[in-house]
Amino acid sequence: MALFGGSRDISLFNTISKELINDIIQTEIAYYKFTLEHTKVNVYGEAPQKNYYEPIKIASLIDRSDQTWTSDEFGPDVNQNITFTFLRKEFINLNLFSDVGDLILFRNNFYEVDGRIENQLAFGKDPDYALSTETSDFGGNFSITLNTHLSRVEKLSLVPLKGGKYPTTVKSQGGEANKLEY
Repeated sequence: MALFGGSRDISLFNTISKELINDIIQTEIAYYKFTLEHTKVNVYGEAPQKNYYEPIKIASLIDRSDQTWTSDEFGPDVNQNITFTFLRKEFINLNLFSDVGDLILFRNNFYEVDGRIENQLAFGKDPDYALSTETSDFGGNFSITLNTHLSRVEKLSLVPLKGGKYPTTVKSQGGEANKLEY
């Protein structure tokens, strides 16, 4: 049995992390969740106009890289990669699961999610994947990191949220997958 990293230690880490990010740093972004169910695709499986749920405001730690400029026959173009880090518990409370293609609004620029990293473990343990019952109350998974790139979004089609949370998607029996439940 582990000596450190029990539920009281993890609760302290969660409380301090939440206070640090939400009350002291206070850098908030708007998170736009892509909605496949409300997006129409053409015969080639492409979506000329993507639909997103209304944005949710959430606090984040931000690691920006410098902007890079390229130029071609169409003129100059700017690129920038940013890493956004969120508290995992905040995502769970908002019923938010990040996917590639979601958008983040930060400083009047839209950043499209390229990938998700979820491996910041306290004490090297994740209780969700404990192999024995003795270690299921030790450790914790704290953060979700999203790698993004600067994106151009000319039109944003929004689908209203109900109750301030994103709807859950469940795989149901009978051939209906990812049916929206409000």
